[in-house]
Amino acid sequence: MRPKILVVDDEPDVVELITFNLRTRGYETVTASNGLEALIKARRFQPDLVVLDVMMDGLDGLSVCEILHTQPATKSIPVIMVTAAAGEIARLNSLAAGAVDFLTKPFSPQELVRRIGTALEKIHGPAQIKAHEA
Repeated sequence: MRPKILVVDDEPDVVELITFNLRTRGYETVTASNGLEALIKARRFQPDLVVLDVMMDGLDGLSVCEILHTQPATKSIPVIMVTAAAGEIARLNSLAAGAVDFLTKPFSPQELVRRIGTALEKIHGPAQIKAHEA
């Protein structure tokens, strides 16, 4: 089974870039354009990992991450935060909200894919990584 990644960002171009790179490497993707939609889709699709933008209108990524980690159905899903906000405070806030990793925009899609693989390997073991290399 291919690993499923939920990609959440309010910028359609960013969603397209991330999903293209994930799909070409064998990942299945589900997308959301805001925090509320992300929570609904995380519960519904039970992704293996969430790539989550921090700064979104309405429910921001930090709040989404915190909510995901308080719900029994989604608390074990790892989250990688992405944001245009640079600096130590943004990174620390993301990690405090429960994220396993953090990338500042603009970022290399290849680096994001590598970090996703690393996060999945830590949780599911090397067999999970092999699933998307075929």
